Amino acid sequence: MNVMYLIPICFVGFMVQIAFIVTEKMENYKKAVALKGFASLFFVAIGVLGAIILPSRFALLIAIGLGFGLIGDVCLNLRLVLKDGKKIFLAGIAAFLIGHILYLVAIILKIQNTRALLISIAAGTVCAAGLLVWIFKNITAQKVFKIFGIFYVGAVVIMTAASVARVFTEYNYLMLKFSVSSLIFMIGALLFTASDVILIFNMFSDKKKDWMRPANLSLYYIGQMLIAVSLFL
Repeated sequence: MNVMYLIPICFVGFMVQIAFIVTEKMENYKKAVALKGFASLFFVAIGVLGAIILPSRFALLIAIGLGFGLIGDVCLNLRLVLKDGKKIFLAGIAAFLIGHILYLVAIILKIQNTRALLISIAAGTVCAAGLLVWIFKNITAQKVFKIFGIFYVGAVVIMTAASVARVFTEYNYLMLKFSVSSLIFMIGALLFTASDVILIFNMFSDKKKDWMRPANLSLYYIGQMLIAVSLFL
């Protein structure tokens, strides 16, 4: 399948995402949940297409991970509609955590260089620890959120570090060319990580800004789209 055919799908999906952002800003939370779920269906659809057209364990894991992203999206917005918001929020974070673990397992299957993989996991662990120390110094959150945060931030940062390692292990030193697929996936992972950091500060910091929520949602959506599209490159 020519990746150019995916551009209209990505465009429509992002337009729905913008409609969701605007609707949420207007505090129409019930409609926002529906729009968020619909927007997420677009990157899930691309992932499923990738797993069908170019079947592999890697593509299947990514497609399932994208599906858990959709579940997480709906849960995070349902917290504003249903009564038990904290439990629903934590369920959403758990869904995203499972998605990141699936992404990480998929990347591990791709990396043939064990040394590079171990170095990336070690580097990711150190970066995650440093990031968590910085975050906890600047936010106020209940203990349960902090516990979930440790596992979640650890998973997303290690996954992102592994995606960086994949880029360099798949670099063609004879042709001096990067793998476009691994490069696009890495960019998507980096955007996902950035969006999560913004989300944490937007929800738990006293220094939240108006730009944080739209930035968090936009970076997240672009990140998921890039991860899905990378299956076709």
